[in-house]
Amino acid sequence: MKIITIAGLGYVGLSMAVLLSQHNEVIGFDINQDRIHLLNQKKTPIIDNDIQNYLNSKPLKLSFTFDTQLAYSKVNILIIATPTNYDTEKNFFDTSSIETVIKEFLKINNQALIVIKSTVPVGYTKQLQMKFNYNKIIFSPEFLREGKALYDNLYPSRIIIGSDLPEAKEFASLLVQASLKPDVPVKFVESTESEAIKLFSNTYLAMRVAFFNELDTYAETRNLDTKQIIEGVSLDPRIGNYYNNPSFGYGGYCLPKDTKQLLANFQDVPQNIMTAIVDANRTRKDHIADMILKRKPKVVGIFRLVMKNNSDNFRYSAIQGVMKRIKAKGIKVIVYEPALKEKEFFGSDVITSLENFISLSDLIVSNRMYAELEKVKNKVYTRDLFNKD
Repeated sequence: MKIITIAGLGYVGLSMAVLLSQHNEVIGFDINQDRIHLLNQKKTPIIDNDIQNYLNSKPLKLSFTFDTQLAYSKVNILIIATPTNYDTEKNFFDTSSIETVIKEFLKINNQALIVIKSTVPVGYTKQLQMKFNYNKIIFSPEFLREGKALYDNLYPSRIIIGSDLPEAKEFASLLVQASLKPDVPVKFVESTESEAIKLFSNTYLAMRVAFFNELDTYAETRNLDTKQIIEGVSLDPRIGNYYNNPSFGYGGYCLPKDTKQLLANFQDVPQNIMTAIVDANRTRKDHIADMILKRKPKVVGIFRLVMKNNSDNFRYSAIQGVMKRIKAKGIKVIVYEPALKEKEFFGSDVITSLENFISLSDLIVSNRMYAELEKVKNKVYTRDLFNKD
């Protein structure tokens, strides 16, 4: 049994904490004290039914703290899952949260394996090893869905470890031990290759989203039945009937920043597709806004800012991009979002009553179709054709 600290308790960190605390002593660390207080009451601050169920019913060896000394002093493994972000204007990936954690950790503990789970640029882990003169810093990418983070850790598609250190192999065995999936593929690669695997995987998914969205843009513009076309295309087993439901664009924690970061890594490398994937998402939101404006609504109701069903995350959600475009044309916009506590969102009124929201809206815009909107379907503009994420 190992003593493991997880720094950063968002989707990645909290799901990893719950996963590994089945068989190891785990300390969840976060600088957000409200989050720690909530977790100490066995309440998850993110929407993930599996995480909440495990906190309630499983005998986990799991504690939470915002005390660095308590979190760092006696652990064998530190997993960093703090937020990082890509700034397109500065062409800069902000990884300061990772370096802050490592700097503080090494003051207290210079023996443990440090595993980075945050998204980073290609080549970053080797830079950290040199900067801190510490070779036991490795990168191990995560491949999780919002709202299904623990499930995807319990049943992983693969485990990628960016190191062949003995400690890294031991860490991989802990992930396999915690998994409920038999024969999980485990691949040991160099740290730089593991970083590239993460970025290329998410960019491929973004490309697939962009492809079916552009198919839908064509069909909608030409008054064709998108659903019939997608169903016919997806019958080809090489393409498959999955990840093919049109949307307002890709968004969320990973795809926008990962695609832009990967594109930045191609600065001196010939490419066309990477630029197209990033540009396609912007073009899609332009098209959706145009389709809304053609209906000449006086008041547009934005139903939910979240990326998908059973999620509370609206970071970089595509519907926000659509919202900004139609507001720029002088259209009044109101918002219905139960996850918001504020009365306004970027200058638009937040309506807390669903009935009032529906009555005030000439047109309701929703990235995904919800059961609550079925009774006013004629008022709803969505591109959700298959009622799935």
